[in-house]
Amino acid sequence: MNAALDNLCGPGKPLKTEAPDAKEIAGLLRTGIARLQDARNTTLALESQFDLAYNAAHALCLAALRRMGYRAGNRYIVFQVLPHTLNLGPEVWRVLDKCHNTRNLGEYEGLLDVDERLVTDLIQATESVARAIQR
Repeated sequence: MNAALDNLCGPGKPLKTEAPDAKEIAGLLRTGIARLQDARNTTLALESQFDLAYNAAHALCLAALRRMGYRAGNRYIVFQVLPHTLNLGPEVWRVLDKCHNTRNLGEYEGLLDVDERLVTDLIQATESVARAIQR
């Protein structure tokens, strides 16, 4: 177990301990990698590329958390704990944080405002996650 992650477990906290499930983790990795590959397709609309890359990042980050024996209580926490699950720094999780906020505006308020730079940065951050989890 991980002391930093253990501190986030308990009543009212965003994580709980749960034994890793190899089948679940394999499925998250498979869909994360497939979505990342599809997100690189520049013939798609930027919004589609963004959606694919964001969901790829989420699946891969969740797989990393599940592999360590934790379950997330919300979507955002899987990005926040990247320093503890995959030893990735702010250059990755800050991009994912920004994209999480962008995704929420799109999902809940219909204000999905993405540009080529944001999508490129998101794909690069997701590629960093994919490389780290496959090590």
